[in-house]
Amino acid sequence: MNDNHLPTTAILPAAGSSSRMGGEQSKQFILLHNIPVLVRTMRAFDRAEEIDDVIVVTRMQDIPIIWDMIREFEIQKVRLVVPGGKTRQESVLLGLREISHHGLVLIHDGARPFVRPEQIDAIARALYTKEAVTLGVPVKDTIKRAEKGRITETIPRESLYQIQTPQGFRLDTILAAHQNAEFDATDDCALAEAMGVPVYVLHGSDTNIKITTPEDLLLAEGILYAARSCQ
Repeated sequence: MNDNHLPTTAILPAAGSSSRMGGEQSKQFILLHNIPVLVRTMRAFDRAEEIDDVIVVTRMQDIPIIWDMIREFEIQKVRLVVPGGKTRQESVLLGLREISHHGLVLIHDGARPFVRPEQIDAIARALYTKEAVTLGVPVKDTIKRAEKGRITETIPRESLYQIQTPQGFRLDTILAAHQNAEFDATDDCALAEAMGVPVYVLHGSDTNIKITTPEDLLLAEGILYAARSCQ
């Protein structure tokens, strides 16, 4: 851990309806090799040296289920599991209001289970010199803008990134960004950018996927298979 360590809390939004998954089960509870998606995510933050505690924000009806998982899988750093709001942004704000220190906060999708502890630590440590930092990977495909099905522009991809989480901030910065938000953002960095805060990107990994659709589950199984094959 950094000798000048600042209090660091992680917020895991896990209150989505999972409508794109096509079923009633929350995507956070889907099993990947017998381990729920959210448990894999919480374990990564348990193993990150820079994280002091974790707040999970979820649907009211899922709170007892998550506490049961925390006990079953012996998750150590989750301090609170609190009900979320109608949108991701509202849920994150509710989590931010539960933090009592004035240090750092990392916000990470609960359904992004393959983040590595060293990536989490890299974001936290970058915040000792920066106000806002995120993981991202360079865009590989050609990107075009289209209107009514007709391509109107080819956008140079050299400076384009596909943004991931965790996204890290000085707590006072992101709390003010959420409280003063004039639009509903699905990306916390966008709120910081709207306040004029410079946001920096660290290189993430292609395996740090978000489980959103059934196709993502196939990719997740492939990532786990490849990881086991390399052991």
